[in-house]
Amino acid sequence: MITGKNYIGNTLSNLGSKTFSTFNPKLSIENEWVFYEASDSEVDKAIELAVDAFKVYGTFSGKAKAEFLNQIIYEIEALGNELIDVYCKETGLPEGRAKGERGRTMGQLKSFADLIEEGSWVEPIVDTALPHREPVAKPDLRKMMMPLGPVAVFGASNFPLAYSTAGGDTASALASGCPVIVKSHPMHTGTGELVASTIINAAKKTGMPNGVFSNLNSSGISIGEKLVKHPKIKAIGFTGSLKGGKSLYNMAAKRDEPIPVFAEMGSVNPVILLPKALKDKGENWAKTYAGSITLGVGQFCTNPGLVFAIKSPELDDFIEVLSQEILKIEPSCMLNPKIKKNYIKNNSEVVAQKGVSTIVVKEKTKDNFASQMIVAVSGEEFINNKTLHTEVFGPFSMIVKCMDKRQLEDVISCIDGQLTGTVISEDSEISDFSKMISILQNKVGRLIFNGVPTGVEVCPAMQHGGPYPASTDSRFGAVGTSAIKRWVRPISFQDWPNKLLPNELKDENPLQINRMINGNFSKSSLKR
Repeated sequence: MITGKNYIGNTLSNLGSKTFSTFNPKLSIENEWVFYEASDSEVDKAIELAVDAFKVYGTFSGKAKAEFLNQIIYEIEALGNELIDVYCKETGLPEGRAKGERGRTMGQLKSFADLIEEGSWVEPIVDTALPHREPVAKPDLRKMMMPLGPVAVFGASNFPLAYSTAGGDTASALASGCPVIVKSHPMHTGTGELVASTIINAAKKTGMPNGVFSNLNSSGISIGEKLVKHPKIKAIGFTGSLKGGKSLYNMAAKRDEPIPVFAEMGSVNPVILLPKALKDKGENWAKTYAGSITLGVGQFCTNPGLVFAIKSPELDDFIEVLSQEILKIEPSCMLNPKIKKNYIKNNSEVVAQKGVSTIVVKEKTKDNFASQMIVAVSGEEFINNKTLHTEVFGPFSMIVKCMDKRQLEDVISCIDGQLTGTVISEDSEISDFSKMISILQNKVGRLIFNGVPTGVEVCPAMQHGGPYPASTDSRFGAVGTSAIKRWVRPISFQDWPNKLLPNELKDENPLQINRMINGNFSKSSLKR
């Protein structure tokens, strides 16, 4: 049941006087629930509880934390259709998308539960003492990853489940041993409260300390600012716009104790169409990309917003087929009127730029439904105008027509960091574009061959992050089990008595995990 209140630890609270509601974009009406924005005192209390919880939770075994994460899965499942119904009312997205995202969310929780139950993720390293080494004795040194402390997570507008309340940031932070305070997204606060209730129920049933999780409602930016600036918050997880992520990043850097902000801020995800691939399979790729550009109404951070190719009759044919296929696809509802408004504003700004021509646009859509659009520009104009490099969040893509191979390399060189880069090629021509591939590789976090960027597989080998401004730290990603590394730091123990060491570093290796011992991986125990 939705109460509209905040979870301050395991207590429902509504001390604030400001209220707001979410919006049903499909019906273009406000939803029935009223939400109470968290007060300053509630924010402070949530942080205070998280600090106290960390003293206990940060020491819990991987098995205990895994039980907690697995119980969250059961609680989400128990919500049944109530969660799906609220999700659809707050997003305008179809039931199938809601169920798919719910499955992904539960799958992420399970992958982190398995990871921490096994235990080797803490990267234990043991370098034993050499007391008789000359001229100086070597001490016994043992290192492993330890959690940072309370983490603030910002819910994402376009993924109410997988990147929000119990999404990848929250799941990975809880797995690492960090309590989490979520700033729920104002567009899907009801969905957020339902999921928050599952985490609270799971925490109670598995004996987690009060404060291991809190959920704060907010219609604006003040709650987020207070979280980022609070000296007891040790890291931030954010998925959203470049403007929002950059603001949080700068704010955190100005603290007396700067903290890491792991922000994934979107991308235009360039696609390079090579000549032979266009000649041999241009029609097929045009049909494929019509679907990718409009998938989820273009509201994915991996939407293919740029297509680079060398001018040719085959490129003209590709554009013709792409235009026909785009017009066949019925427009869909965007997540919120604000997102629709920004989509119109941003694509209008691009179309107004010198040299930009509209190839196709789907006209006459309903309220909050998006008109998919394809535009084109020359390579020269693209290089000279940074406005053309920015993301248009929605079913929009720009084709950049390059004069030759050299200009193709130049346009790739001038773009900023991206989440993905895709190369469409025949095997026989790829070697002729090795320099281009090298340039692209240094711009992206994921390099795709003959595919589409939309669709992010959740597995350890996935890298969902890229050079700035795609994300604030290209060494880390927001998807897959490696995301846990964002919330930990290494600590070394020098000459500590065995009985006082963490179990991961003890001589007898009671957890039977894989450790690096004097340069070699082993599960063996040690004898002093």
